[in-house]
Amino acid sequence: MRLRALLDTDALGLRLLGGEDELDRSVRGVMTTDLRDPSRYLSGGELVLTGLAWRRDADDSEPFVRILVQAGVAALAAGEAELGDVPEDLVLACVRHRLPLFAVHESVAFATITEHVVRQVSGERAGDLAAVVDRHRRMMTSGPAGGGPDVVLDLLGSDLDLRAWVLSPTGRLIAGSKVSGSELPPETCAKLAAEHLAAARTGRRGPHRLVLGGTRYSLFPIRSSGRSPQAARDVRETVLSDWLLAVEADAGDWPEERLDLLQGVTQLIAVERDRRDAARTVRRRLAQEVLELVQTGAAPAEIAARLRVAAPVLLPGLGAAPHWQVVVARVEWADDAVEGGPVAQSLLEEVLVDPTATGPEPLDRIAVAHTGDEAIALVPLPAVSVEHDGSETGLLADALLQSVREPLSAGLNDDGRLTLGVSAAVHSAEGLRGALEEARHARRVAAARPGRVCAAGHQELASHVLLLPFVPDDVRRAFTARLLDPLKDYDRRHRAELIPTLEAFLECDGSWTRCATRLHLHVNTLRYRVGRIEQLTGRDLSRLEDKLDFFLALRMS
Repeated sequence: MRLRALLDTDALGLRLLGGEDELDRSVRGVMTTDLRDPSRYLSGGELVLTGLAWRRDADDSEPFVRILVQAGVAALAAGEAELGDVPEDLVLACVRHRLPLFAVHESVAFATITEHVVRQVSGERAGDLAAVVDRHRRMMTSGPAGGGPDVVLDLLGSDLDLRAWVLSPTGRLIAGSKVSGSELPPETCAKLAAEHLAAARTGRRGPHRLVLGGTRYSLFPIRSSGRSPQAARDVRETVLSDWLLAVEADAGDWPEERLDLLQGVTQLIAVERDRRDAARTVRRRLAQEVLELVQTGAAPAEIAARLRVAAPVLLPGLGAAPHWQVVVARVEWADDAVEGGPVAQSLLEEVLVDPTATGPEPLDRIAVAHTGDEAIALVPLPAVSVEHDGSETGLLADALLQSVREPLSAGLNDDGRLTLGVSAAVHSAEGLRGALEEARHARRVAAARPGRVCAAGHQELASHVLLLPFVPDDVRRAFTARLLDPLKDYDRRHRAELIPTLEAFLECDGSWTRCATRLHLHVNTLRYRVGRIEQLTGRDLSRLEDKLDFFLALRMS
């Protein structure tokens, strides 16, 4: 705003004492001070308000005005409440340094002037920023010259003092303000994403507001620029793929103009997200072609030829023969209204992004296809090392979901489930079919576990847990009831702790001494309890077959 506008505002009651030729100066802010040297708090363009408490005699005016001029302030406004009239020495000093000087009537509070200036300046900044956002949107629509979402987030920080971040639904930081102190810890990102997904599942309109660690945040959904908020048939189709804009502010009392501006920012960022999705089209098509060859029983040579095309696209410069892992994911809902395959595909692409990568286009080293409710990822590994025990390293099932379990559980709510299986690494096309089946079996193992978000790896397929998911539920219940119910009933009546004793005995491989030591019991007491277990169940714990039955029953209970 201009100084002339302040003078023309009757409610402020300002009277010009000098500097009429400088009234076209712009005002960028306002500051109230009675310090003799306020320079450290000035950045230029301010209207300085002072009650003149710094002035002890006429000699103080000249250095004070000189400091203000050197700091680049727009004007000085002196209150008349303390001294009555503004001292003549201050008027002359301002004239000498061409600094506009206003007198503030004692009936006008400095807070009134401050509120007016801040409101006017903020409105103008928002209007300027809106124009920048619109121009930036046009640039990004026609090509990548706009510079991505970081540029707009930096403008929010510099022009509106808003710290903001773009997050994925898993809580990955995609872009953020470069304002000092704008770092957002990973755990905070995960909690913000979880809150956003939970709010979206309830159907609440954004922005969603919350307090986290004493800081207020407002969360704005970022939807695809190609669809309206009502275009999706069901929120579950997009809730696990939409980005969000997190702003460190409470948007509850924002005027419509500022809310519209932030909505424009989300639309701008949505353009970037659509560009990222378009870039993944080639990788998706490659994965679809390879998987069709694998599942239709094509010759290994034909599959290998397709892999040679895929490898340079996914890992440029690596060569044509990397190792490969297969990851299978399935998203299932309580009803059949939503197809889980596309949801699982978008989610798997996000989960498999390098966790250290930031930006809207991190280095994707995956190709994901989907069929029905299942998504399948081909993950090339640039080098597969071997651990001391001879096992190959690569993607680990638990590690993939460790940092994203909280937000994804919120997005799945109580009617959705994500299960994921990971194969071992294979080094040729011949092993790819086996890797796919291995990943599918691992996913079934994960599906047999409780929880909204579960994963299993190929390492678990060599143990007894491979068998358990395929035992019918009624058979499992009957088996565990026949073996364990007599012990549970006895424990309930006598507090004998037979079930904990049985678990410890099996974990100690039937060693009386080790088990007694572990339970802090005398060996004779342990023998009595084991005898009671055998008596109640009709089993013999010295026989391997009976030990195995008890072991499986405990695992299935």
